[in-house]
Amino acid sequence: MNKENANDAENIVARIMNGDISAESDLVSAYGRAVSFILRKETRDEDAADDLYQETFRIGIEKIRKGDLREPRKLGSFLSSIARFAVIDYYRAEARNESRYEKTEENSFPAAPESQLRSLLRNEQAELVRQAIDEMKSDRDRQILFRFYIAEDEKDDICADLDLSSLHFNRVLHRAKQRYKELYLKMASRAGEIG
Repeated sequence: MNKENANDAENIVARIMNGDISAESDLVSAYGRAVSFILRKETRDEDAADDLYQETFRIGIEKIRKGDLREPRKLGSFLSSIARFAVIDYYRAEARNESRYEKTEENSFPAAPESQLRSLLRNEQAELVRQAIDEMKSDRDRQILFRFYIAEDEKDDICADLDLSSLHFNRVLHRAKQRYKELYLKMASRAGEIG
C-alpha cells in the first residue's frame, strides 16, 4: 500500500471512530470492490457473496468503532480477513444444515447398517475437524489453513494479504498444520476415536 492509501485508510478509520457516518460510505467506496472480489471468488455464489458483503462491512465498522483495528494503515487486510472469516462461517452453517438434512433423510429412508456407520463416522470426523479449527488460538493459523487447503487460494495471494514472504509462508503453514494436528488428535482421543 502506498503512503497516500495508508493515509486515506487512517483517515477513514479515525472518522468512523469519531462517529462520522459519511466515513462508513467512504469505507465501502474505497474497499467494496476488493471485498466483493474476495467473496465472489471464495463462495462462487452471487447471492451468498452479496449477503456476506453486507455482513463484512457491518462487522468491520463495529470492530473499527470498538478500536479493534490496531493498525489503521492495514485497513484493507483487516477487511479481507473479516470477509474470509465470513466465508468460513457461511460454509460452517451450510455444513450444519446439510448434516441436519442428512440425519432427516436417514430417519426417513434407513440405509444398510454399514453405510449408516460410515456416515456417522464421517459426520463425527467432520465435526472434530471444524471444532479443531475453531479452537485454534491463532487467527492467522485458522486463516492460512482455510485459504490454502479449503478455499484453494493461490499462495501468492495469501502471502500478499498476510504480508508474508514465500519462505515465511512455508514456515507459518507448517507450524499451523502441526498445531492443528496436535489439537485434532487430542480432541479425537477425548471423543474416543483413538484407542
